[in-house]
This record gives sequence, structure tokens and C-alpha cells, in this order.
Amino acid sequence: MKTPSTITKIMALAKKEARDILQNRIYLLVVLVQVFIIIGAVGLVAVAAVASDPALLDQVGVTSALNIGLPQNLEGSSLSKYLEEEKITLNYYNTTDEAKLELGTKLVAVVDLSSSGEVVVQVDTSNVFYPVVSTKISDAVDKFNTEKTLKNAGLNESQVNIIQNPVNFQEIKINQDNQVPLALDSPYFVEVIYGFIVPFILLLPFFLASNIVTDSVVGEKERKTFEVLLMTPLSSYMVIIGKIIPILFFSLIQSIAWIAVLDLLRVPIFNPGLLVLVLFFMGLAFIGVGILISMLVDSTKEANSAITLVLVFATFILFIPLFVKSEIFQGVFNFIPTVLMVKLAVSPNIRPEIMLYLLPTLIISFLIFVGTVRSFRHERAIRL
Repeated sequence: MKTPSTITKIMALAKKEARDILQNRIYLLVVLVQVFIIIGAVGLVAVAAVASDPALLDQVGVTSALNIGLPQNLEGSSLSKYLEEEKITLNYYNTTDEAKLELGTKLVAVVDLSSSGEVVVQVDTSNVFYPVVSTKISDAVDKFNTEKTLKNAGLNESQVNIIQNPVNFQEIKINQDNQVPLALDSPYFVEVIYGFIVPFILLLPFFLASNIVTDSVVGEKERKTFEVLLMTPLSSYMVIIGKIIPILFFSLIQSIAWIAVLDLLRVPIFNPGLLVLVLFFMGLAFIGVGILISMLVDSTKEANSAITLVLVFATFILFIPLFVKSEIFQGVFNFIPTVLMVKLAVSPNIRPEIMLYLLPTLIISFLIFVGTVRSFRHERAIRL
């Protein structure tokens, strides 16, 4: 059999499979849903980062809408001054009891001084901004208590200010032309986006690919359309290669598109070429698993159940290491594909050891694919 003729036959089958995939409305819907997942995930993480970071809330002006109540006798006091410095809106009431009536509606917290001079704070913990308000009030109370202690020790107002503000810190940003255009300058945002969202989004198409493989093979067994392929001069290798080419191609195109979408959302992805290489080999592994399941089951219902279990297990293996901080297992985690994807995505500089860590992923993925393709036989895969 001549190689050009073989390639022609494989590409003909691949074109047929590509048309079937593109005509599948459910597949197209799932692709569209992934776009909303990306936008929604980035948006939710951004909101969570802002809601948990007092500095970010100050930048966007949200904290001015946070109201706390104080009794009228604290107006103009040093405590109220420190609370105002935290950029919280103060509302004064005749009595503390009157302020408590609006706690949970208009007010996030109520602050008062006890008869012994201790600060008493009541906070609405159901409010989404409770952590931020609590932090700001705590900072103000710390300054107030420090001032009180220093004044009791005999220091005057000027000396207290010097002690509480010993250094005037001014940040001067340099090399801003090369600054990474990140959506949000927040450690929490960066950690969650790159530590989970990015690898999850880029692997989504390949999770779907394994499902498409099982539907392509097992579905045709159920519909008896594989009989047509059996009547053509195509070997089992040619059949399976022809089927997986469009699936792998569409999955890679989706992941590349998601990288572009993330960049538009100001979540830059570094080393995209190397990331695509890793995704290509991981795609081979997922497709190989799909082929293996297709050989072991007789219906799409069984195939869907089996692939779901496999994907749950794969999700556990791939993503749990992203959340576990352990020196004991760190040596093993360095070889996990998602951990490597995170390291590649966050920095333009590639450390030499990363290439070494990549080798097991590439080799194992390739062996899974080759092993399942070699095991694919008409008499095993198709039980008509």
C-alpha cells in the first residue's frame, strides 16, 4: 500500500468525521458554553479578589458605600478619625441601640466604646464585605489603642503621630512599558486564575474530546454505520487515525482560542507554544482512554458512564496537587501536567528542569495513545 494513497484515505475519513462533529448541535453548544465558563470564571475570581482585598475596594470606590454606625458622642473623636482614614462611611446615631436597629440593613457594623474605654464592635457576618469591614475596623482600633497607650505614657499628639507613622512610604513604578497587562493587581486573583482556572479551561476541550471518541466509535456500533467502513479497504489503524484527527485538531483549536480569549480578558498566558505541545500530548492520552473504553463497552450509555468515572479520577489526579502544599510530595507534584502548565503559563522564563519534568508526561501520553491504537481491532472494537 502506497503512502500517498493511505494518507488520502485517512484524510477522506477525517473530513467525514469533521463534518459529523460540526453538524452536531450539542457539540457546538458545549463549545459556546465554554466561552461563558471562561468569562464567568474570570469575572467571579475578580469579584472575589476585590471583595476580599481592602486596598482593591478602595481603588474601585466600593468601601465608601460601606456604612458603619457610631453613637453621636464619638463624632470628632480619634476613633472616628482612624475609621475615616480607612475610607468607611460613618453614620452617627443618638444611641448605640438606635444604630443596632439598622445593623444588617443599612449598616455593616456598629462601633462603640464601653464604660471602661474598650472598643466594642458588632458586625453583620452575613454581609459579603464582612471580612473587609472587619479588617478595616481592626486596623482603626489598633491605631486607637496604640494612641491611647502612648498618651497614657505621657507622649503628646506630635510624638504619637511620629511613632505611628515613622516612615512615609512612596512607591515609584519603573519599567512600566514592559508591565504585564493583568486584569487585576491582586495576589488572590493571580493565584486562583493561574493556579486553577487556566489549566482547567485549557483542558476542557480534551475532556470533551474523550467523550466524542467514545460516541464516534460506540455510537456507530449502535447505529450500524460502521458496516460501511468495514466494507472499505481501510485497516483498523487507518479507521481510528482518521477518526481522531479532527477530534484532536478541534480540541487544539479550542485551547488556542481560549488562550486568545484569556489574553483579551487581560490574563496573559506565557509560553503558548510549549503549552500547546503539552496539550497535544495530553490530548493523545485522553483520546487513547476514549478508544480503550470504546473497545470495552457495547452502548453509548455504558460509554458515558465509564468516561465520566475516568474523567472524575483524572480531575482528582490533575487538580488536587494544585491545592496541596506539601514538601513531602512536592517532588512528585513537579511531574503533574497541570502543575507544569501553571509554571509555563505564569512566566516567560523557562527553567531548564521544567523540560525534564515534561518528559514523563509526553512519553506516558504517547504510550497510552499508541497502546490503545495498536489494540484496536475490528473484531474487538466492533461486535455487530
